[in-house]
Amino acid sequence: MTLQNRVRPDGEIVAEPARGLLMGNRGCLHDADRRLGASRWRSPAWISCRLDFRGVQRDVMPPGRWTALFFLDEVTALAAGHRPCAYCRRPEFRAFARSWQQAQQRDDPPSAPAMDRQLHSERVDQRTRRQRTHPATAGSLPDGVMVRLDGTVGLLSGGALQPWTFAGYLAPQPVPAQTSVELLTPPSSVAALAAGYRPLLHPSAGDLAPRPAP
Repeated sequence: MTLQNRVRPDGEIVAEPARGLLMGNRGCLHDADRRLGASRWRSPAWISCRLDFRGVQRDVMPPGRWTALFFLDEVTALAAGHRPCAYCRRPEFRAFARSWQQAQQRDDPPSAPAMDRQLHSERVDQRTRRQRTHPATAGSLPDGVMVRLDGTVGLLSGGALQPWTFAGYLAPQPVPAQTSVELLTPPSSVAALAAGYRPLLHPSAGDLAPRPAP
């Protein structure tokens, strides 16, 4: 049975056999039959993790403990509201925290709980419990964000939209700078990307050279 544990850029968790490049979790979301209930998070710590860490083999849905979620790549995880894990992805976590610090002009890098609190307010509409999105213009955004344009969700990079699929990205489509888009990536993660954080990308996306947002 294909488990419901694959995360789309809009934060929805669906059943899909391909696993992608990263895993993560939001707490335990499944029941004894390994099926998801109505809840889509049990913890404000939404993290993205390595698929393999020190050779440890784990059950992806251990009873009452945690539900393993899978992402195509890190820009997908960021769009869905996740941050790098401070344990298995320590270098990435520290780089993300430094970019966050620079973007918000803090004296020190933020702690994981502080980032979780901020991200949770940006990624979830407390009334509907669905993803919170934001209107933006394409030219105001750094490379590496996920947007929705005319119903298509994709990666914005190099002035083009690369449509997202579970298997990878499709051919880029030019997007004029003044184009209005629906931004999926939470603002604090957008700011970290603009400050230079380099996320893990699926090979189908090519290279990513983050640039400061205007």
